[in-house]
Amino acid sequence: MSGPQCCENPPALNPGSGSGHVERLGGLDAYVSGSTDSKLCVILISDVFGYEAPNLRALADKVAASGFYVVVPDYFYGDPFDASNQERPITVWLKDHGADKGFEDTKPVVEAIKSKGITAIGASGMCWGAKVVVELSKQELIQAAVLLHPSFVSVDDIKGGKVPIAILGAEIDQLSPPALLKQFEEILASKPEVNSYVKIHPKVAHGWTVRYKTDDPEAVKAAEEAHKEMLDWFVTYVK
Repeated sequence: MSGPQCCENPPALNPGSGSGHVERLGGLDAYVSGSTDSKLCVILISDVFGYEAPNLRALADKVAASGFYVVVPDYFYGDPFDASNQERPITVWLKDHGADKGFEDTKPVVEAIKSKGITAIGASGMCWGAKVVVELSKQELIQAAVLLHPSFVSVDDIKGGKVPIAILGAEIDQLSPPALLKQFEEILASKPEVNSYVKIHPKVAHGWTVRYKTDDPEAVKAAEEAHKEMLDWFVTYVK
């Protein structure tokens, strides 16, 4: 269930981007932004291109400016997907970097975050990262979840979620097409005990929230709209 859209518009990775810093957290390198005095944390879980993507780090800084301590772990151990490496297509790369491993790797990260005095954690996953966030939701290791153009997330995953969840999808998406998101919405509507929000953003494609061109005003505007919805969700449920 990985296709061309997973790999379109690869970002130019920049380990020096962002106003935060990289530190070791729960066994992983992580980009960290925001005040350590905050009791509230948001974990941003990347797509296959990893934690050095400038747009992702800019988003982390934006969330941090709202008062959250933000953590962006390097789930790929310095080995993000390289679209130019034709000898290692996405199907091969995913064998080394499954979302199940990402979920397991998050557990010690969560413990490390809590050891800093954090009392509530939200997690947002883009594409690959959405599956990790769903698993965290099932185990109630977080207080709120946001999925942005998810990959690999199934109907059964949504049935198993236990924390407030927002799903922001794209109208043009082969990985999580609008028909699948409508199924997610119906399942969540049948679970009144779990607060939920599902929106299909018009005229955008899979990856639009983090793989947009910064010199394209329309693309930036569309991404920022989703960023605001994500942040509003965390402000409401991570407290």
